[in-house]
Amino acid sequence: MPRDEIDGGRTEHLPGGAEAKGGLSRRSFLQIAAGATGAAMATKATVARAGNGWSMGLEGVPREKLLWMYETMLKSRWWEEEMKEAFLAGKDGLYGAFHISIGEEASAVGVMAALREDDYIASNHRGHAHLVAKGGDIDKMSGELFFRSNGYNLGFGGSMHITDVSKGILGMNGIIGPQYLFAAGAGYSAKVRGTDQVAVAFGGDGSVNNGWYYSGLRNAALYKLPMIAVIENNGYQISMPQARTNNLVNLSQLGAGMDIPHETVNGMDVLAVYAVTQRAVARARRGDGPTLIEAKNYRYYDHSGLAGAKPGVFGAFGLPYRSDSENRAWMAEDPIPKLRRQLVANAILTDEEATQIEDAVRARVLQSLDTARNAARVAHDAALSHVFADTKVPASQFAV
Repeated sequence: MPRDEIDGGRTEHLPGGAEAKGGLSRRSFLQIAAGATGAAMATKATVARAGNGWSMGLEGVPREKLLWMYETMLKSRWWEEEMKEAFLAGKDGLYGAFHISIGEEASAVGVMAALREDDYIASNHRGHAHLVAKGGDIDKMSGELFFRSNGYNLGFGGSMHITDVSKGILGMNGIIGPQYLFAAGAGYSAKVRGTDQVAVAFGGDGSVNNGWYYSGLRNAALYKLPMIAVIENNGYQISMPQARTNNLVNLSQLGAGMDIPHETVNGMDVLAVYAVTQRAVARARRGDGPTLIEAKNYRYYDHSGLAGAKPGVFGAFGLPYRSDSENRAWMAEDPIPKLRRQLVANAILTDEEATQIEDAVRARVLQSLDTARNAARVAHDAALSHVFADTKVPASQFAV
């Protein structure tokens, strides 16, 4: 793909078709289209911001935040990878839905890096990376997938229903789309209470094709709610290519019809996502209403479960709806080694320090699985609890 050179200022999609231009000159980037990756192209690391906020530069980002980004992407990646290995090994008796978000860590971490602890997120079925990045406890996450009493939902929720309201996590959701309504409601709450909190909804490319998406964003625009809708476009709705369900190349353009500021970003670049989200958060906090962000990324595994996955092998191959070469092309743009290279090249870390961080994170992840294995199993009659506030449900012929 040829590289184009573009000069001039920044252009954003703003309500009413207006354009805002800044005075930052830059090299162009390879635009991401459906089924292809893109990478920002810059002349030097110190001036590496494309006009729409995509960034390969580290300037202006505190070292502590950069290290947090790296550690958090690693934690999410290895927690899911080790959980995948546990599922495949079969020794722990794991079962149920398991939607792996490996490959999509940059969009989760880049968004969360721009939020505060008291902000809200509403997640979807592929939400493990969102929870980890928002400060979720991986011991409790592991306990939930092992159906142990130390799990986030006391072992009753499984992978798709993990919730931690104390951290602003309004929950993962196995239904496609309602998270937009949840985030709009949280944003309305913040507006009524007079706080400057922000609510973020994460959805896939398929989530924009239903009424919940429209209702949530329509009300957010109508009431100028402090809401950000993040579409993580990984190219597939289960096994259906996104291009066969929506004629838009950039799903962010859906915001134009509701006069909502909207941007498409390289979801495989954590700093690019962070830069775009910072603008959206600032807009929300000052009362200017919602923003729609599309992060183009890719999942290296199947939609749900472990088809095509093998023990000790990274990624799922041999799936009938996509080619192995496509998967490998996206894996070549992996956001985690990309950030490591940037940190080392800019003397934020040495190779040795980066390896030490990786070793520490991996040990912490393995510890969380051991904690889950050693936690108490859910009692057989526990299903009769937690239905009413104060009492158990009486046992009946339906209770085993």
